[in-house]
This record gives sequence, C-alpha cells and structure tokens, in this order.
Amino acid sequence: MTDMLISARGIKKSYWSETSAKEAGSSVSVDVLKGLDIDIYAGETVCIMGSSGAGKSTLLHLLGALDRPTSGKVQFRNQDLFSFSDDQLSEFRNKTMGFVFQFHHLLAEFSALENVMMPALIGGQNFKMAREVSEGLLRELGLVDRMHHRPSAMSGGEQQRVAIARALIRRPAVIFADEPTGNLDQKTGQQVQALLFELQRRHHLTLVAVTHDMDFARKFPKIRTLRDGQWC
Repeated sequence: MTDMLISARGIKKSYWSETSAKEAGSSVSVDVLKGLDIDIYAGETVCIMGSSGAGKSTLLHLLGALDRPTSGKVQFRNQDLFSFSDDQLSEFRNKTMGFVFQFHHLLAEFSALENVMMPALIGGQNFKMAREVSEGLLRELGLVDRMHHRPSAMSGGEQQRVAIARALIRRPAVIFADEPTGNLDQKTGQQVQALLFELQRRHHLTLVAVTHDMDFARKFPKIRTLRDGQWC
C-alpha cells in the first residue's frame, strides 16, 4: 500500500466576527471548518472542490501548516505538525512543502532566478548549489530566456511558472496549489494545469490543489468537495 503522507482528524477552524451595530462591542464565533478528516497518500493527486467561502483555502493552509487549527490534528508522516513551534514549522515547510498560489507573489525587485533561489538560500543551502538547481528548474519549465528578467517583464503564465519552480527548489514531498490558474486566461491556465501534472509525475510529488473550476477538478483521480465547512 502507498505510504500515508498527510492524515488530518477532526479539523476545526473558527474565527471571531463582530456582530451588528446593535450589539456593538460583542463578537461571535464563525465556524469555517467543522471537524474534517482527510487522508492523503504519497504520490496522490488530490483536488479539493467547493464554491467561494466553502473553506477550501482555509483547509489547504492547515494541511500545509501555514495556519493552526482551532482544534484537531494534522500528521505528516506520523509527525504531529502542531506540536512544533512556529520556528520549527517554518523550517519544516521550507524543507518539505511547496506552495503555488493564485497570485504568484514573486518579489518585484528580483529576477526570476533570484526568486527561485530564495527558499533554498533561506533554508541554508550554499549559493552555488541553489543557483545550479534553480537554473535547472527554470530550464525544465521553458524559462531559460527569462532567468534574468524581473516579474514585470514576464507574462502572467511565465510568472506562474517561476512560482512553480520556486515551489520545487527544495525538492518537496508535496505541492499545495491554491487556485493556481485562477488568475490566468483559459489557454494559459490549461498549459499551467498540464505542467503541474507533468511535474508531479516527473518529480514523484504529491499534489493537493484547491479549485472551483470543474474542468480542472475532473483531471484529478481523487476529488473531495466542501460545502459550508463540511465534506459533501
């Protein structure tokens, strides 16, 4: 059987929201996730579907240890992620996980190559190795002629490919993709989707994606659908 990579049990996430002016000064708890379980195996491609506000991104952030749940547990290869300190979690994410978001979040003052190198340098990798791996990834993603361009000199699709290369720089076990093609035109979006699946196979990754795009979701063998913070 394929190894279990991520196992979440009883995941709840609540936020405090201000009530109406009539009750000024008071607040109520808003339950975004209502006790979710999910298992993700190494090498799987998993899609989390749902309409806006269903809790998709919140769940992805918890699975990727970008945020902590109100209650519940997330284990990564049998390690309880939320027993880690914030600094330990940051180091763990840097070594183990890659993230691709709807908006690429590239640093405007740096070149494509420098943006891709950044997580490796933060993680303590020496400059020469970080540069060599980054150049290889950009070449693999068809960006050899864009290595020294800043984001403002690249198209939306090129910027997202740089973001994907950045997500791969530490050779993560899993890529979390949050609406990765939501900010692209249809043709470019389909190209990026195909690229994600190709890279998943080539690099033996686990891919967990959030989307409300049914056409994108149908490409995944495993789909889970959220509605009002619960599985449908």
